[in-house]
Amino acid sequence: MLKDTYKKCCRLAERYKGYIDTSELLLEGLTNRQISEFVANGMLEKVCYGTYWFDCAEYVKPDAYKAIEICRSNPKAVICADSACFYQGLIEIEPSVVSIATRRDDRSKFAMNFPVSRHYYSSNYFAEHQKVVETEFGQYIVYDVERSVCDCIRFKKYIDEDIFCLVIDCYRKQKKAINRLTDYAEKLHMLNQVKKYL
Repeated sequence: MLKDTYKKCCRLAERYKGYIDTSELLLEGLTNRQISEFVANGMLEKVCYGTYWFDCAEYVKPDAYKAIEICRSNPKAVICADSACFYQGLIEIEPSVVSIATRRDDRSKFAMNFPVSRHYYSSNYFAEHQKVVETEFGQYIVYDVERSVCDCIRFKKYIDEDIFCLVIDCYRKQKKAINRLTDYAEKLHMLNQVKKYL
C-alpha cells in the first residue's frame, strides 16, 4: 500500500468523524480496489452495506455505535423493545441481540457485525413514540420507554428471560408513567397482557 494513500485515509478519518460511505470514499478519489485493501489491512471496517468505520483513527466507536450503525444501514429502522429500554436508560445491561423495528413492507437487508432481532410493525403505529437521538457520529431512532416496555411484553419469546425480568423490575421500581403505558397497551389491544406483568 502506498504511504501517501495511507496518510490520505488517516486524514479522511478525522474529517468524517469515523464513519464514511462508499460514495464519499469514491468522491475523495479512492478506488474500489483501494477500499478493499484498506478493509483487508484493518484500516477500514465494513459495518454494513456501503458504510465503513475508520479503524486507523485515534478515537474509538461511541457507546451507541450499534444503534448508529443500524440507522446508517436503514435510516427508517427504529431501536425497539429491550434494546430501546437500554438506550433510554431504563436498564443498565445491554442486551446481546439488538431489537429493531421496521415497517412490514420494508424488505431491506440487515447484514450487521452483531446479532439483530428484527420485528415488523404495521404502518398504523410504527411512527408513534419515536425519538431521534443526535450524536457526533450520526443519529439513530429509538422508541420511548413506555412503548418499549409494551413491546418487550409483546415480543417476550424473542427476548432473553433475564433481560425481560430486568426491564419489568426496573419499570416497576422507577414508577414511570403507568397511565401512558396502559393507554398505549390499549391501542395495541394488549392491555390484559401488560396488566399481568405490571
